[in-house]
Amino acid sequence: QVQLVESGGGLVQPGGSLRLSCAASEISFSIYDMAWYRQAPGKQRLLVARINRNSVINYGDSVKGRFTISRDNAKNAVYLQMNSLKPEDTAVYYCNANRNGGQYWGKGTLVTVSS
Repeated sequence: QVQLVESGGGLVQPGGSLRLSCAASEISFSIYDMAWYRQAPGKQRLLVARINRNSVINYGDSVKGRFTISRDNAKNAVYLQMNSLKPEDTAVYYCNANRNGGQYWGKGTLVTVSS
């Protein structure tokens, strides 16, 4: 059974940094497009960053210049380095794997940015 397991969330002060990780199992990881989404309380789930199977990357406008997505196909993992965090970055962050419209989701990891 496909599993995506996120880790690395937590409480951080404004201006701080966190690195999220997503470990994938039971999929041919290298052929999947991978992405991070986030969902704040009472709001829609939105794309944060995507890295496709050819390592082409795109970011949501609100995180450009602050977040960096990367993948390690040898480790079946995708990462999200988050710098200069703001209170509005507070959300549950979800890992997503997508291939030809079929997709999988992790259960999410909570990131709270607060002083």
